[in-house]
Amino acid sequence: MRVTQIIADLHVPDLPASKSFYSDYLGLVEEEFNLGWVARHTSPASKATLQVMTSDATAPVDPVVSVMVDDVEAAYRQAQERGYEIVHPLTTETWGVTRFFVRAPDGNVLNVVQQHAS
Repeated sequence: MRVTQIIADLHVPDLPASKSFYSDYLGLVEEEFNLGWVARHTSPASKATLQVMTSDATAPVDPVVSVMVDDVEAAYRQAQERGYEIVHPLTTETWGVTRFFVRAPDGNVLNVVQQHAS
């Protein structure tokens, strides 16, 4: 398993209201996706990326970061073998990802995710 990208997940009360700040002020003008509860914004110049979310719609807790990996099944097995708490089981979501949530020993919850080829 190889980590390919890590994206911060910021919690916001209102996605549309946050878009102006992150797009207009920070220049994260490309909205890669918006599911109504989570949206990803990217800078076309630097490729800096940020996700904003109100609350995860399909999981019991909200993650602090999304860790993109090349083999989510291997990452899931390794987390189980190491005895880490799985907060949300390995799940294939309707928006084209397979993911699970794992709690780090420090208490932070990470969304470990693999994008499916489109």
